[in-house]
Amino acid sequence: MSNNERRQRPGGPDVLVVDDEEDIRELLEMTLIRMGLGADSAGTVAEARALLEKKTYRLCLTDMRLPDGDGLELVRYISEHCADLPVAVITAYGSMENAVVALKAGAFDYLAKPVSLEQLRALVKSVFRLPGSGEAEGGKDASAFLIGASNAMAQVRQLITKLARSQAPVYISGESGSGKERAARAVHALGPRAQGQFVAVNCGAIPENLMESEFFGYRKGAFTGADSDRDGFFQAADGGTLFLDEVADLPLSMQVKLLRVIQEKRVRRIGETEERPVDVRIVSATHQNLRALVEHNDFRQDLFYRLNVIELKMPALRERREDIPALAEALLERLARQAGMPLPALSTQACAALCDYGFPGNVRELENTLERALALSGGDIIH
Repeated sequence: MSNNERRQRPGGPDVLVVDDEEDIRELLEMTLIRMGLGADSAGTVAEARALLEKKTYRLCLTDMRLPDGDGLELVRYISEHCADLPVAVITAYGSMENAVVALKAGAFDYLAKPVSLEQLRALVKSVFRLPGSGEAEGGKDASAFLIGASNAMAQVRQLITKLARSQAPVYISGESGSGKERAARAVHALGPRAQGQFVAVNCGAIPENLMESEFFGYRKGAFTGADSDRDGFFQAADGGTLFLDEVADLPLSMQVKLLRVIQEKRVRRIGETEERPVDVRIVSATHQNLRALVEHNDFRQDLFYRLNVIELKMPALRERREDIPALAEALLERLARQAGMPLPALSTQACAALCDYGFPGNVRELENTLERALALSGGDIIH
């Protein structure tokens, strides 16, 4: 009986483990078996490809260094030939650059050696919560969050649907009011973390002296006023998504600490010596030009590359004017419902005026304009 045959449950293999070190394979396989999963193993890229051609798996775990190639080669092969198969890479401690490259190539997530079994179990559970191919969580799709029939928005929704199936950090760029937080919520709600918390943090609204305690939490008695234990944003988002809005406003001192947590996936509360694992997906956004800030040494380059694994660009409203009528209708309906007022219609002239305006404040300005018009309207039509 082969090694693989001894490690199967009745329903067949769930996970393909690819590593040339037998002890690592054994560790991963036994952990998966204890989770009730079947596993196949391979020691080379060639063996892995041969198994992938014969069998269907729900997850692939691959080392980045293999005798006949590297994990990145396997990630690209899976992205091309097994597009619905999530693949996670295992990288040596301190080799985060390899992990980032793999994430950009389509890897679902990564684990750092020595492999934390707690993090492995969290990764596997996250993968197995993934909706099936072409099926979003709860039957939703990105159009439930982002309205518009323009080509620009169709491309945004298409990318969001793809990003939702990954664990890779996402950086959302775009002007103020362009819908960056709604895009972040869509990435969260359409993916395997939908049942977890979506924790939105405005980085520019937190005083610098409180940042560490707000992000990482603290132990009772750690400082004056710490009357009880308190979790931070990372613990609150454990199993879900942490949205760092206006991330460019983080001071450099906090950027260093944030980088370490993202790399090691562990946090330590103020006043404690023990680090605790956290399973958090990072989505960040800013209206500023983060690349320019990096060039001027106002934002750490290493943190930028960790956050900007995949960039999602939100178009300005003036770049998709054809979406304004549908957006205005949806916003007006919500505003009228919230105000307990009958829904008025937009006149042809009012709609044309909206479409002709540049909206420097984007969707947020459109909403404010409609809210004011609704409050001032005296009839069934807004002129």
